[in-house]
Amino acid sequence: MARNFQDPKLVIASHNPGKVREIGDLLVEFGTEVVSAGDLGLAEPIEDGETFMANATIKAHAAANASGIPALADDSGLCVHALDNQPGIYSARWAGPKKDFAVAMEKVERELGNNADRGGHFVCALALAWPDGHLEAFEGRCDGTLVWPPEGDKGFGYDPIFRPDGYEITFGNFDPAAKHKISHRADAFRQLVAACFE
Repeated sequence: MARNFQDPKLVIASHNPGKVREIGDLLVEFGTEVVSAGDLGLAEPIEDGETFMANATIKAHAAANASGIPALADDSGLCVHALDNQPGIYSARWAGPKKDFAVAMEKVERELGNNADRGGHFVCALALAWPDGHLEAFEGRCDGTLVWPPEGDKGFGYDPIFRPDGYEITFGNFDPAAKHKISHRADAFRQLVAACFE
């Protein structure tokens, strides 16, 4: 049986404003006050896990322990099928020290070259940790096709080159509310909410 979340405040274990905003939007209906690890001045832990879930767990435990408040961490990324699911857990690192995702998207396109397989998927691992060490974990996925050139200026990260299955536009052109209904993060959040918030 999953632990029910009843605390008044939750730390989002991220320094990425786009990710914090998206997670905050998904939690607004529960009346939980959301604060980011960046706002609290928490250090970013070393993410040396070999899976999305391992890295999410590292971040959640680090933020919960440092703040004394339950913490939710997301580790997510783009897996390109023809590139042996790269960049995967290194999705942010492909953007370099300046977190320039235009550079990262160009790298994906360059690595793909003339490969006819343009399939890919986003993964989102969510880890919810309490200061007493308890952890709940969930993983979501969204499949799609990679397009070039990038399309749209909404979203963040690799959104402008990812067209989800069943749609004619990229996540870069999605209204945020529409993306929240079908994304990898939305999939993981549905599981989280069903287990811990209802």
